[in-house]
Amino acid sequence: MLKWLSTSFWDYIASRILRNRVFLLVLIVLFTIFMGFQWKNMRFTFTEANLLPDDHEVNIQYNSFLDKFGEEGNLVVLGFKDDNFFNEKNYKAWEKFTSEIKKDKATELTLSIEDLRVLGKDTVAQKFKFIPFVNHDSISDIYLKRKEKEFFNDLPFYEGMLFNKESGAIRFAVYLDKKIVNTPARKAFIEKHLSQEKINAFEKETGLDLRVSGMPYIRTLNANSIISEIGLFVGAALGITSLLFFFFFRSFRATMISMFVVIIGVMWSFGTLGLLNYEITVLTAIIPPLIIVIGIPNCIFLINKYQQEIKNHGNKAKSLQRVISKVGNATLLTNLTTAAGFGTFIFTDSKLLSEFGTVASLNIVFLFILCLIIIPIVYSYMPMPKEKHLAHLGKNYMAAFIRWIENTIRHHRIAVFSTSIIIMILGIIGIYQIKISGSIIEDMPKKAPFFKDIQFYEKEFDGVMPLEIVIDTKKPKGALKKVTLKRIEELQETIIEIPELSKPVSVVNLVKYAKQAYYNGNPEFYELPTKQEEAFILSYIKNSAKKGNENMLKSYVDSTGQYARVTTFMRDIGTDKMKKIEERLQDKINHIFPKERYEVSLTGKAYVFEKGTHYLIDNLVQSLLFAIVLISLLMAYMFRSFKMIIVSLLPNILPLIMTAGLMGYFGIPIKPSTILVFSIAFGISVDDTIHFLAKYRQELKANDWKIKRSVYATLKEAGISMFYTSVVLFFGFSVFTLSNFGGTVALGGLVATTLLFAMLSNLILLPALLLSLDKTIANQEEFLEPTLDILAEDIEEENSNEK
Repeated sequence: MLKWLSTSFWDYIASRILRNRVFLLVLIVLFTIFMGFQWKNMRFTFTEANLLPDDHEVNIQYNSFLDKFGEEGNLVVLGFKDDNFFNEKNYKAWEKFTSEIKKDKATELTLSIEDLRVLGKDTVAQKFKFIPFVNHDSISDIYLKRKEKEFFNDLPFYEGMLFNKESGAIRFAVYLDKKIVNTPARKAFIEKHLSQEKINAFEKETGLDLRVSGMPYIRTLNANSIISEIGLFVGAALGITSLLFFFFFRSFRATMISMFVVIIGVMWSFGTLGLLNYEITVLTAIIPPLIIVIGIPNCIFLINKYQQEIKNHGNKAKSLQRVISKVGNATLLTNLTTAAGFGTFIFTDSKLLSEFGTVASLNIVFLFILCLIIIPIVYSYMPMPKEKHLAHLGKNYMAAFIRWIENTIRHHRIAVFSTSIIIMILGIIGIYQIKISGSIIEDMPKKAPFFKDIQFYEKEFDGVMPLEIVIDTKKPKGALKKVTLKRIEELQETIIEIPELSKPVSVVNLVKYAKQAYYNGNPEFYELPTKQEEAFILSYIKNSAKKGNENMLKSYVDSTGQYARVTTFMRDIGTDKMKKIEERLQDKINHIFPKERYEVSLTGKAYVFEKGTHYLIDNLVQSLLFAIVLISLLMAYMFRSFKMIIVSLLPNILPLIMTAGLMGYFGIPIKPSTILVFSIAFGISVDDTIHFLAKYRQELKANDWKIKRSVYATLKEAGISMFYTSVVLFFGFSVFTLSNFGGTVALGGLVATTLLFAMLSNLILLPALLLSLDKTIANQEEFLEPTLDILAEDIEEENSNEK
């Protein structure tokens, strides 16, 4: 049965493909049209990437927070640092600029100078009321200058929220309707009111340098950048791979056939996203160019084999038959190992990675089918390759490269092993220097205007990423108890001491502001009420806490009064620093909030991302190990020899260790974008090993199990294709370094580097191991390879043709 699967099966497949050419081409056209219709179901994600599974404790806490207080990421901030704002001309320009924003149904609330209201005391109703800060009938340069002084000196409640008293920076807030924050309506709002054209027009009119930020704004522009890069990557990948392909093969025909195959593969990848109803994320957006980069090596192996067969015996029909029957099995296994590298992400329990792994692995298998069908069929309708198309098989530079490798493994094998051991030791030392990092905005385009605005708010207001602390008092109305307010104030003092966090806001700030208002707005009274003042000031607050927009407490305390929130914002720091901040806050929380009376939890987007990063890293380490085990099983199926499994894995694990070591030495941290490198690179680099060992097995049988002759013969034939494919993969993945996103750049650069060293490892270390271990891995019984027996079927005839 196994022999039939390895020999008769591929002969059967080859005959079916070549005998049903028209039917198969029509089938591919129909399926491509079907996939094209699925494009309409593609949509871009409007939420942040959540790296945690839905049932994770951190996600449950975050969703519970949203249920109580609503969506947190609905704040857009607009600000500037300029003394010239408080004059009549600029004030009216600003009022005009914000008027359309206020009228939009998507706007829930604005906090701006022209509609800012301050807290005042209503002694008749014994409650607080909101009074407009600016009298619009009194606008003048003198009046606005007076208001500027009041703004910075008399409103400590808004310090850190709307202004930086030390630097004079100002920011105003637009709160979007929480229902539209994660929908396409958010994008429409941003593009309508805060487009670069509108911002430029306002700056030209006023001379102010307007800075816009906030998570809805960042997410919208970031999403637009991702979408724009899909076309860039696809175009660049097609360009670089087609140029390299033509350089190697010097054939427009071969180049166009390969481009035709991968373009269909790209169309199918987009169709798969639509068919499965997956969103386009920062990861799934790189799948189409990945299909191009991974698909071209398939084309190289198949076309190179076809041309080698033509050169050997000149029979086109036999050549096409052998392309499928001889290379098909090895190509299937190489595609399966590559798909396995991506497929391990499916088991991470992260929706983001699971969808990426599903689409990538499916389309790698699709690519194999496309290449195996289209390339032989198209060549069957074309005339025989001319002599110039076969000239690359004997290129001087390739012959010199192969001779150098032969000389190295023939005369310097000890140096090869010594160098490998040194690289491994240095790599392991470097691994211990790697740091874990990552933040929501760390990998965003550094050159984009919105990123410079993020840096402005980090400097002036200590960040834009929200971090929330939820205090459960375990009793209704417990959030307004004096003892609770005192504890929250103590916690906020700790937050203020942490430079990476912004000034916190909570019900404590509101109660302090209420006392200030009770004493006619005197900023000296901005503090918690004394025991004597507590009764009547809190009664004013409770009388003011009625339903509707005037409810003073709804942003800080839930409807039952049992839960209070403390909101702060975080700078763009790595998860390593964030973890230390979390530990410091948790120690303070444990100290001031007794567990029998309070239940306190940290949450917010910044916290969820930090936990997601560590969860992802733990899972992807497991995924890499799973990929190694899975690929080892494939090797075991191929070779039926434990020794061969070890020999095949060593040249591919060494480049991973080397890359990880380089990350440690050059300070490249482990984060969601860089941890993907290892599973992807390992799955792809093993392809060279399979092709080399498949040809090696063939040569062993042809050369009566003579090791040296078989190794050098394998180098001469398989080495060329391995060199071609590795160069294509190196430059193909290097395309991702064109990205504006740091994570994509790191992914492309590290995978490209790993694959380049994997090529050298498979061409130098692997043959050296085979030669050194000699007969111990060439035993016919141990090295039984039923899946590759097909490669030996016509060896005798082929050797006679070559002679």
